[in-house]
Amino acid sequence: MSDTFKALLVENDEGQFKASIKTLSRTDLPEGEVLVQVAYSSLNYKDGLAVTNKGKIVRSFPLVPGIDLAGTVLESSSAAYKPGDEVVLTGWGVGEQYWGGYAQLASVKADWLVPLPPGLTLAQAMGIGTAGFTAMLCVLALEEHGLKPGDGDVVVTGASGGVGSVAVAVLAKLGHRVVASTGRTELHDYLTELGAAEIIDRAVLATPSKRPLESGRWAGAVDAVGGQTLASVLKTMKDDTSVTACGLAGSADLPTTVLPFILRGVNLLGINSVSVPHAKRREAWRRLSQDLPFELLEKTMQTASLADLFQLSEDILQGQVRGRVVVDVNA
Repeated sequence: MSDTFKALLVENDEGQFKASIKTLSRTDLPEGEVLVQVAYSSLNYKDGLAVTNKGKIVRSFPLVPGIDLAGTVLESSSAAYKPGDEVVLTGWGVGEQYWGGYAQLASVKADWLVPLPPGLTLAQAMGIGTAGFTAMLCVLALEEHGLKPGDGDVVVTGASGGVGSVAVAVLAKLGHRVVASTGRTELHDYLTELGAAEIIDRAVLATPSKRPLESGRWAGAVDAVGGQTLASVLKTMKDDTSVTACGLAGSADLPTTVLPFILRGVNLLGINSVSVPHAKRREAWRRLSQDLPFELLEKTMQTASLADLFQLSEDILQGQVRGRVVVDVNA
């Protein structure tokens, strides 16, 4: 194995931010229990912020971004993994506080890894990535709070994005009637292929209403947008239903009242995919391998190189990326 590897590195030299592709040495890697030969990473909203420096995502410099990675173990001081094992990593501050997946090598803690689920390829695992993992955490939370197929319409906001695409596909396969909210009319056929029974323009939910409550329609909701969209979803939930909040593509604000919670018993469930306990993490990946139709997953995926990430990072922050970007770090 070569002592050098390619990586996308972000640096801050006396206040001057720079992101570039560099050739690094193995001695540049941080200490870790497991050395992984990375095959693929992915592009998430956080990654876009890290590469463009448009959000305070990176907590130490220099750093390799990329909050996801999938690859093969080369060396391990942990009994949990041995050379040749295929593994997946999402979360844990990787790509933010710790060196991440936008490199051909990664040195990480064993506890951050999960084995690649049976039936998934490394590329498919990154087609899922943090976005798909988060979508499944949303589905699990809704199920834990009583959502069952046949209960009624389930709305997914930001449906054409990474979280939304996977949420639509999984919920539809499980038998729910899914309503996809998006502002991208050119993607209606795509969302229908994923299983959406109905598509509504995002303006329907993004437009403020003066009424604190509207007619209850939704039996469940996956929201990746926040802001007025989440407020509108909350005031249109049926009694004793739940909303999962997992993103802020629209806004971090929440202009609402307590009335959906105290008059309709609506649950607002926060989803944090970063520090999920290991057992729940493995269960979410097991469910993804079982409940996400692989043929539909392929429709959400596009492949990019490290060099493509500079423009794609700008695009994802503007809501112009469809589905999931799988990053081939060796391309």
